[in-house]
Amino acid sequence: MAIKITSDCINCGACEPECPNSAIYESGTNWELAGTSYGADDAAPSGASGFFSGDFFYIVPDKCTECKGFHDEPQCAAVCPVDCCVPDPDHVEDEAALLKKKEYLDSLGR
Repeated sequence: MAIKITSDCINCGACEPECPNSAIYESGTNWELAGTSYGADDAAPSGASGFFSGDFFYIVPDKCTECKGFHDEPQCAAVCPVDCCVPDPDHVEDEAALLKKKEYLDSLGR
């Protein structure tokens, strides 16, 4: 399952540099995947929507692998001082799917 950032986020930015997939973006910032830029009104290629935030950092579900293949636990959650990086029940994936996504992102060079 992907990780999401809740509205409890204090915008400290500790999570962003920890993400090995560059899946975390500052509030209001457009995000990119496979050379395409997406904004607030765009759904992800998988159809995921509702994750963009203009108020606090956010995580793109199509890029989040819960750090599988990199670390034993999601690094955003490990460094978050207010525990607002939590599992996203709207984007549940098993380990095999997360590792497949990691391979895809590796092929893009992130």
